[in-house]
Amino acid sequence: MFAALGLVALAGLQEPPPVQSIDGAWSVDLATDPAQPYRQPMNLTLLPDGVVTGDFYNSQIQAGRWKRQHGRLCVSFRTSDGVGPYHTAACLAGDHVEGQTWAEHRNFVFIWRADRPA
Repeated sequence: MFAALGLVALAGLQEPPPVQSIDGAWSVDLATDPAQPYRQPMNLTLLPDGVVTGDFYNSQIQAGRWKRQHGRLCVSFRTSDGVGPYHTAACLAGDHVEGQTWAEHRNFVFIWRADRPA
């Protein structure tokens, strides 16, 4: 009887939606003024060993890593503008990516959002 009640209770539960991948092409919104759009490309490839490769803002990803933990899929990597490093961390958030980039040599932290290109 308890087994039957358990099956009835489980039947009412819905499975969580499948987790999307952060792999692929993204369009990053770097605008500081919403009236003046400013987008740059980000392309990510997640390798089975935890390495992430690709490019961000037309700069090759260096020392990139990815991890899925606590229900989140995130990447962290370094790029460069030829003067100094940019450190980026970002996580998949539903159908978009939320991230931040720190450039110590430029004295800024930038918080951004990326969407799949149209």
